Amino acid sequence: MSHYYTPDPDLPHDIAVFRYGVKGRDLQFFTDAGIFSRQKVDYGSNLLINFLPLLEGRVLDLGCGYGPIGISLAALNPHIDMTMVDINRRGVALAKKNARANGVKNVQVLESDGFTEVSGSFSTIVSNPPIRTGKKVIYPLFEQSYEYLDAGGSLWLVIQKKQGAPSAVAKLESIFANCSVEDKTGGYWLLHSIK
Repeated sequence: MSHYYTPDPDLPHDIAVFRYGVKGRDLQFFTDAGIFSRQKVDYGSNLLINFLPLLEGRVLDLGCGYGPIGISLAALNPHIDMTMVDINRRGVALAKKNARANGVKNVQVLESDGFTEVSGSFSTIVSNPPIRTGKKVIYPLFEQSYEYLDAGGSLWLVIQKKQGAPSAVAKLESIFANCSVEDKTGGYWLLHSIK
């Protein structure tokens, strides 16, 4: 069985396209089979995109999929340097296509298993993590996020309460010595930790 967090989803292609409006910007996203939330920007990602303050510096979208978070944030913050990574080759190809389709030039999209292909440090890391991969996959990403953040940098995550948001808070507190729940809407928790 193919999952969106595998390098090569073996499902037949089924290209779709939809429009997404955010803070006065009208964006268009191409998606495909084997990609998370392929019909629309999912509730959690939409919550994260709309909640975030204006961003500065280098930003990392960890597990970007077809690119809704990273491309939206790059469009809303044209002065930032956005890096987007995913293990899923189909997602990476779509994220590159979607950046071009939306005229977003301040992005770099890399195929990367977590941080394996990432270099440098970031002022902000954002993620709607693939929780179904389990804590053994997700928690090391939290730990590595700390290492890749600038001093004073922020990690923003959106996680469903029923999929482990309370235990994620405890894990983040153990790594960062802080974690605030910035929003609880629709069963999703928006988590923020500062290095």
